[in-house]
Amino acid sequence: MTDSRHALIIANDRYTDQGLKKLRAPAQDAAALERVLHDPQIGDFEVEVVHNASADLMRRRIQGFFNDRRRADTLLLHFSCHGLKSESGELYFAASDTEPPLLAATAVASQFVRGCMSGTRAGRSVLFLDCCYGGAFSRGSASVRAAGDVNVLESFAKDEPVSGRGWAVITASDSMEYSFEGSELAENSAPRPSVFTHAVVEGLETGEADLDGDGNVSLDDLYEYVYRHVREQNPHQTPKKAAELQGELHLAHSRRGGIKIVAIPSPPSLRAAMNSDEFLTRRGAVTELCTRLQRPELPVAEGARQHLAEVAHNEVQPLADQAAAALSEIRLAPSPDHLDFGRVKRGSAPPGRSVTMQGPPLARHCVVQPQQPWLRVDPTQSGLEVHVDTAATGHLSGNLVLRGVADESVIHVEAEVTPADEDGPPKPEPDVPNDSPPPKTRAEDKRHTVVVEPPRTPPRPEEPPRSTGDRERTDRKTPSRRAPALAGAALALAVTALAMLVMTIQRGAVAVAERADAGVYGNVEDDIRGQGALTPLIVCLITGGAALIVGAFARHDLHERREHYTSRAAGGTHSLTSLAKGLAIPALILAVLAGIAYLVGSSHW
Repeated sequence: MTDSRHALIIANDRYTDQGLKKLRAPAQDAAALERVLHDPQIGDFEVEVVHNASADLMRRRIQGFFNDRRRADTLLLHFSCHGLKSESGELYFAASDTEPPLLAATAVASQFVRGCMSGTRAGRSVLFLDCCYGGAFSRGSASVRAAGDVNVLESFAKDEPVSGRGWAVITASDSMEYSFEGSELAENSAPRPSVFTHAVVEGLETGEADLDGDGNVSLDDLYEYVYRHVREQNPHQTPKKAAELQGELHLAHSRRGGIKIVAIPSPPSLRAAMNSDEFLTRRGAVTELCTRLQRPELPVAEGARQHLAEVAHNEVQPLADQAAAALSEIRLAPSPDHLDFGRVKRGSAPPGRSVTMQGPPLARHCVVQPQQPWLRVDPTQSGLEVHVDTAATGHLSGNLVLRGVADESVIHVEAEVTPADEDGPPKPEPDVPNDSPPPKTRAEDKRHTVVVEPPRTPPRPEEPPRSTGDRERTDRKTPSRRAPALAGAALALAVTALAMLVMTIQRGAVAVAERADAGVYGNVEDDIRGQGALTPLIVCLITGGAALIVGAFARHDLHERREHYTSRAAGGTHSLTSLAKGLAIPALILAVLAGIAYLVGSSHW
């Protein structure tokens, strides 16, 4: 069973009832939130947006959203609309056709939403409420009062879901506060996202909501970030949270890049030495910074790294070179950077492969992000231990992305999962030195290596296993050059087709001229054959078609095996195949037209 993530965004900013003020933010909220949630590098949600819907349509979409789910699913429901209170104090969400005197019939009750959340089989359900509670509609609405407590969180905290593992509700404001659009509740200003949703989008998009720097944005991370952001923008608005969750819920991945360490700056005496006019004094200070860079206390080492980066950019050449050489030692250096598990049986537990992180403590401090769901990583005393999930057969190819304080690195992992009942001995596994000490616990190594859960995307569909010879021919024999070579061949074929077309035209022109000179006794078909115009025409058709086919193979290989190619090789492949296509297609069109002209005209002229 694979995890899946689904989001439903309901945004209403236009209402038929004149007593409800038109909101400016919901349309912008929906567009911005849909973008970051759908981004596979951030939220990786399947997103549906319902805009200015009627109450009946809203209820249908909400119930359908929570129905037919599985325990592995994560659901996120976002409301951006008016929140209205009935005479009895119950919360309702306004639809486009809501009539305030008839809330039960024309609006969506919070009790209905709570019931859908309680009845779903999904493991995690999260509700975001960016609604105006009171004061968001005209005072002329006699049946709806603008003041008083709406009890927002109590509307959803009464019942716990009976089937799922947990739920959470985050509201844009407290029960007696406005949910502000911008800095005020004025109607005449340009559309922009609300303070609350703007904070959610900004925190996810920039990665700043990843407060603990582990590469993931948890629900707690996002709430703390949104709370601080909203309170800074508007002290009169207070986001609230209620949750009943087992474990930590990761809402998104962080694209912030490297991890952050709170650095301890260099001592004043060391900085004073670096500002000295004496070259030897400054050299001694750089040497001391290089020593501090090797320290096991990461804040001290990070302070030295930042100071050395300044030296490398601002000092004279000898000292700048010394600083640059020291900085090169704290780059991520996993060994090995390519792991091949060979052929393993489906459902088996192949032994883990060890990766040693080399260099000083600061160079070994990193966040590991598996890019495929079948990759498993555990920290060890000297680095990492990598495992693969053998639940599905086929060729597995994926990457572990390591993010450090100064750079990134990638470990490529491959395996061939065969059916459990397949006969024959398994493929011998390559020898990998493994003299590392026994692994430590995660708690002991947390300050050096943090393992991030893989993205919640379904695994690749099962593929028939390829033979050993096939894999060696395709994967082990300079795989990074195959697509560029095919693209070059496609371009050569396209150029050949164009040259054959030119030759055909030249010989055809000579044949037509001979036919004209012969008068009534001439035969254009004999003249064309005599000049040999048909041979280059046929070659043009063959080479032009081959150019398109070979170019298509090059692009397909680049897409399927993109991890084997550098960005330079990928760019060159795209350029060559585009040029080949641009030459081959016109050549083929003209050659076909020439062939048609020959078949039609030779018997009549």
